[in-house]
Amino acid sequence: MFTIYSRYGLLIAAVLIAYFLILKLFGLHEYPVLSAFNGVIYGAGILMAIKKYRSESTKFKYEEGFQVGFLCGAVATIIFTAFMAIYIFMIDTEFAYAILDSWGINFNKGSLIMLVMSVLMGLSTSIVLTLAFMQLLKDSWNTAEGKRNTL
Repeated sequence: MFTIYSRYGLLIAAVLIAYFLILKLFGLHEYPVLSAFNGVIYGAGILMAIKKYRSESTKFKYEEGFQVGFLCGAVATIIFTAFMAIYIFMIDTEFAYAILDSWGINFNKGSLIMLVMSVLMGLSTSIVLTLAFMQLLKDSWNTAEGKRNTL
């Protein structure tokens, strides 16, 4: 289980970093609305990780599938947040201020709020998508008699 969620977590983080750098290349990295695509990246990675674990396990349990999905997203969130910390504090120190200025916030704008926001958004996206995908991938508790009435 560790190898699955760590491998897919690294994959998600690599794609997130690549997506951010592509946006930076075109000058679009300062538009927060484009970070909505991060949910698609998280979703694809989490779904692939849960499906991989389901195919490798003899008996698929809901708790273990949920653990794989959430930890996959958590690993990706930690790695991506570490990348963003390096980027915000060492490479482009004006990046956080540019984004926070576009929101029209009237208090002291620190770069740390961007990292906290990245962690909260990553973990909340991971938990919501994992809950949604587990509803699709879990084993049914219906009885054999109930299954004969389905398509």
